[in-house]
Amino acid sequence: MIPVPLRDAVSEELYGGKAAQLAVALQAGLPAPDGVALSTDVVEALHSGSAEAIANLELAFEQINWPVAVRSSGIGEDGEGSSFAGQHDTLLNVVGAQQALAAVRQVRDSGHTEAARSYRERMNLPLDPKIGVVIQRLVNPDSAGVLFTRNPINGDDERVVEAAWGFGEVVVSGLVTPDHYRFERSGRLLEATPGYKDIYLTMLPDGGLEEEMVELDKVEGRCLGDDQLVQLNELAMLCEEIYGGEQDIEWAFADSTLYLLQRRAVTAIGGG
Repeated sequence: MIPVPLRDAVSEELYGGKAAQLAVALQAGLPAPDGVALSTDVVEALHSGSAEAIANLELAFEQINWPVAVRSSGIGEDGEGSSFAGQHDTLLNVVGAQQALAAVRQVRDSGHTEAARSYRERMNLPLDPKIGVVIQRLVNPDSAGVLFTRNPINGDDERVVEAAWGFGEVVVSGLVTPDHYRFERSGRLLEATPGYKDIYLTMLPDGGLEEEMVELDKVEGRCLGDDQLVQLNELAMLCEEIYGGEQDIEWAFADSTLYLLQRRAVTAIGGG
């Protein structure tokens, strides 16, 4: 009934798909932020109010460097046939034990919504969800976004990156029009189209995020340089080598360092 170091959470049956994927990343030396993982049994015990589970979690929290990101890690999540992208909650800039415990319960409950159930039904997955949780050191990014190792629209053999200032949630939630980059596996740039990135998210001192306006001279400026695209291509190649297949990668740059935040298999490719 205790959290385990994220790098040790290799069992998807115990800790869910996202935790298992990140454990592989950490063991392979990929630049993923470290953290802890809660098994599906621990999450259910916390949800039911188990005093033992709560005490163990609070003890583990004494070793955590706040703030953190609290992410879902359901059985079947981030798998080869189903991603659950957008179905389960992620909470960022969680500060302190009480916020973290509430976040774990919220993430657990997000796996039990009607929308999540309908997704499971469409994917022919068990309708009784088992949700683990990842509690991960939070990266405060200068820029962030998503990377596809193959074009998800037409299936072309090229990298596609969408990026914005600050946290990548503005990209995945559609709050801004992100920069759009395409480049060959060799790294040769094919397209660099700046978006309109007028909003970014900042961390509040007591937890959570708020919207801020981007400086006018940066709204339509590129948020990634050519050297950063080279680093993203190197990360893409490493993920392909370690995991195999096509990759959907969430990443962030903070203080010139590239981080792998999440990784899942691409479950649908366009084109013919």
